[in-house]
Amino acid sequence: MAKIQMTTPLVEMDGDEMTRIIWRQIKETLILPHVELKTEYYDLGLKHRDETDDQVTVDSAEATKKYGVAVKCATITPNAQRVEEYGLKKQWKSPNGTIRALLDGTVFRAPIMVKGVRPTVSTWKRPITIARHAYGDIYKDVEMNIPCAGTLKMIFEPADGDAGKRQEETVFEYKGPGVAMGMHNLEKSISSFARACFKYALDTGQDLWFSTKDTISKKYDQTFKLIFEDIYEKEFRAEFEKAGITYFYTLIDDAVARVVRSEGGFIWACKNYDGDVMSDMVATAFGSLAMMTSVLVSPDGVYEYEAAHGTVTRHYYQHLEGKTTSTNPMATIFAWSGALRKRGELDGNAALQEFAGRLERASIETIESGEMTKDIFAISEVPNKKMLTTEEFLQSIAGKL
Repeated sequence: MAKIQMTTPLVEMDGDEMTRIIWRQIKETLILPHVELKTEYYDLGLKHRDETDDQVTVDSAEATKKYGVAVKCATITPNAQRVEEYGLKKQWKSPNGTIRALLDGTVFRAPIMVKGVRPTVSTWKRPITIARHAYGDIYKDVEMNIPCAGTLKMIFEPADGDAGKRQEETVFEYKGPGVAMGMHNLEKSISSFARACFKYALDTGQDLWFSTKDTISKKYDQTFKLIFEDIYEKEFRAEFEKAGITYFYTLIDDAVARVVRSEGGFIWACKNYDGDVMSDMVATAFGSLAMMTSVLVSPDGVYEYEAAHGTVTRHYYQHLEGKTTSTNPMATIFAWSGALRKRGELDGNAALQEFAGRLERASIETIESGEMTKDIFAISEVPNKKMLTTEEFLQSIAGKL
């Protein structure tokens, strides 16, 4: 059979540890036999990021802007222990954070649902998509260790020197040692976040929920709320009403209660940290973090697909010892299928779009037929199920594909 041709390359961002191993296996087993794959390759493995002083991460983001679609493997964000383990020059920032900032993107994460795996929350019948603002807050914070008693102040000095715009606030009067943190955000980024959420809701025909804590954070969080309201009323209300979908705002604690009582089937937009935490909660409650898709969408229509989970360090160390592992590759497979589908959509390549759908169906049907990795085996109610190693699972998908 002739391979499916590609006219425009994907940006391919390789990663770390066990997911790097699985990345290669997915390409060799599921994609290259069927697709004449064109990619512009960037090695975002921790050692190469260190060698390039993290310039490779910036270059990969710029390439994504150029080509419009990227697929990314999970990567390590180094802590002090990793700096020592890998002999790094410094604790490099999160590659995801860098890419999100450069693309000004919003992260949409949704569970992959399969028969035989019931959500922990019994009312959930349809996927819940988490829309996570991908800029600022604690991920771009500035922190201090406070050594002794004293006054902490927050000061804004206007660039134009206008004394009337200068602001100064006392944050806290310390009586002894402590810690402090400053966060920021941008109206431009919040507006991009809002528009991405409204557009994604229209594209998928789903209701949109948004939540913050504006009753406590009367300036920071309230700015998010007001920007969302303004953009919805001026730009999207008519389209939402025509599509028969709704936009709903509530406090985040109320949203959590409503989500647990819901049937699912909507988009839940959250600020950066809230989205980080809630996407893991939703993924786990639906079955497994390894069954969670993730796509970064920029306001100008650039897409970067990845798995929602990390590099599976424990399995990687087992792999280095020569042991077989049963690591779930589903989220990484769906990162590839999502990127290939979008590439096909943008290029008018129907064959590539169809292949992406077949790859996803073959992967889901493999699990539903009773062949699965260890994490799903532990929670699946499929009769006569069988636990496979990662390679066996990929070979089984390849057979169905």
